[in-house]
Amino acid sequence: MTEKSAVDTSADTKARLDLVRRNAAELIGEAELAEKLEGKKNVSAYIGRATTGPLHIGHVISMNKLLDLQKAGIKTKILLADIHAALDDQKARWNELDKRVEYTRKCIELSFDWNTPPEYIRGSDYQLSKEYVLDVLKMASLATIERAKRAASEVTRMKNPKVSELIYPVFQALDEQYLDVDMQVGGLDQRHIFVFAREYLPLLGYEKRAELMLPIVTSMHGPGAKMSSSAPEGHIKVYETPETIMKKMNQAYCPEGVVGDNFVLQLAKFMIFVDQDSLVVERETRFGGEMRFDSYEQLERSFLRKEIHPKDLKAAVSKYLIKKFSRVRSYFESNPDLLKELGPAFLPS
Repeated sequence: MTEKSAVDTSADTKARLDLVRRNAAELIGEAELAEKLEGKKNVSAYIGRATTGPLHIGHVISMNKLLDLQKAGIKTKILLADIHAALDDQKARWNELDKRVEYTRKCIELSFDWNTPPEYIRGSDYQLSKEYVLDVLKMASLATIERAKRAASEVTRMKNPKVSELIYPVFQALDEQYLDVDMQVGGLDQRHIFVFAREYLPLLGYEKRAELMLPIVTSMHGPGAKMSSSAPEGHIKVYETPETIMKKMNQAYCPEGVVGDNFVLQLAKFMIFVDQDSLVVERETRFGGEMRFDSYEQLERSFLRKEIHPKDLKAAVSKYLIKKFSRVRSYFESNPDLLKELGPAFLPS
């Protein structure tokens, strides 16, 4: 559910807001964003990517939202969150951060064909400044342990919380100010941090931002778990071989006629139809021949009516993925030592 805009917006602003809200789970601060779209020329947004584990298609789906924002005339930024990666129970060790940042940026750059490339910013380039650290201490002096734990509860490991994990939401809140953006984009699992930011930034005299939340992509194996870098059998790295992509897609959860938590349909909705205007599903002539879909809604209706077999849909989506990630795959095939240096978890399946 989104907040209703309180300003009298023009048709142009409403169209831009429609792009912002498309496929989103929730938008907090819609009225504030509408006002900025109406009166400000350079509205900007960012999405953060902690440089932790291997980059997989779940991460790409989230960053795919930047394409909608760019169409809405919003400047986009990608935070390569290296300090965050270490704060989160050292999912990336301090001495690994340089390699992780280089790897993550290369994966993102080669996974997209941007009309307008986003601005890439490394967290440690500003998060170690005197001003930023002082603001971290100020905000930490205002937030209780329980408030910080709640904010970080669905993002950091929190098994036996480290002090760094409680600082994590403080960093993420201040990033909105120091990146000079009007909106942050992230998964629905970050809602507690987003609300924390809107609550605590004004206490330091800073403006609260709009917060755009995206649905969580389920595991390839169906309901009950989200896609995770720590579960290699449940995700597809952006540089997997065509054979691996087809094999994993063939095993993906996609029951005939079932839409809910359908991993393959999620790829079509959140990636393919944001990236392009249509999808062609090839079928043997005896089964009716190829079908072309010009919207996700059209595809979903046909799938519900069982006009498309899961095998044919998986083949079409696999073909798209193989083509989309051809550049990043070629890069790492030509530089295999880069992945070996990062560790076994980063190697193709």
